Amino acid sequence: MTLSSLVSPTFFMAALSRYRNNNLIADNVLPRIQVATPQFKWNEYSKEERFTVPETLVGRKGVPNEVEFGFEEKESSVKDYGLDDVIPNDDITQAAAGTTGYNPVGHATEALTDLILLDREKRVSNIVFNEDTYATGFKETLSGTGQWSDYDNSNPREQILDALDKPLVRPNIMVLGQRVWTVMRQNPTLVSAILGNSGTQGTITRQQLAELLEIEEIVVGQGWINIAKPGKTPQLVRVWDNHAALLHRNRLANTQRGVTFGFTAQWQNRIAGQLPEPKVGLRGGVRVRVGESVKELVVASELGYFFKNAVAD
Repeated sequence: MTLSSLVSPTFFMAALSRYRNNNLIADNVLPRIQVATPQFKWNEYSKEERFTVPETLVGRKGVPNEVEFGFEEKESSVKDYGLDDVIPNDDITQAAAGTTGYNPVGHATEALTDLILLDREKRVSNIVFNEDTYATGFKETLSGTGQWSDYDNSNPREQILDALDKPLVRPNIMVLGQRVWTVMRQNPTLVSAILGNSGTQGTITRQQLAELLEIEEIVVGQGWINIAKPGKTPQLVRVWDNHAALLHRNRLANTQRGVTFGFTAQWQNRIAGQLPEPKVGLRGGVRVRVGESVKELVVASELGYFFKNAVAD
């Protein structure tokens, strides 16, 4: 399959007005790491070996204590995720003869890619915004006056700073659902701490909050997904719900070295192309296919902290 024959610049200009998710964050939360084969191994390192100090004093004729560093090798494998769209050649011919710039093959490629990426976004959200992902003592459920939407009583700055101190490696990013961020940027305790006013006026930016918390980035999930069954009236909800997660993200980590909360193993590149489909219509057609081979993994759950129900619905 080839990609070069699928999409024309004219199509992309015409497609700008179509509904789509433009701000997906999965690659920012669980970065992609290339693996050499569909089946791969990754190393899980022991916490104890870097925090347990042996006797280091050496006598005048003594021999230094000998220590050994190891790891547990674990195995996993990528999964294939793909979608097809079949287009009759008559549709392609008619579109080419028109003046609208519409390219049915290009449209199918873009739409299929959007759905593949949205499916990945949902998988990552299901992992990162799931309390079962996190170790005991590294999660809490907020309710009532403790939720950050209670502007009179909540203190998200204090709660977050306390949570940042708990993982063995300090988290460097904070992942929020869009509703959580909308509430947080107006929370009086945060507004007052950052803008130096009473907290009743103004809003804060992601960069300002990141600087206050001394982390690298505030990552906000803005994507929408339809949860209605096919044929039913669409019911759009946010992919990232009203939760918050503090994670240690190490972009330099791979399957052999480096410690990070999680990553996405990717085998080869995403495919996008077309195959002949001679049985479609009188004149045949083409099958447009988009897909990728990936596996989302959490490899160090104790490098994260989770706030469930950070704000009220």
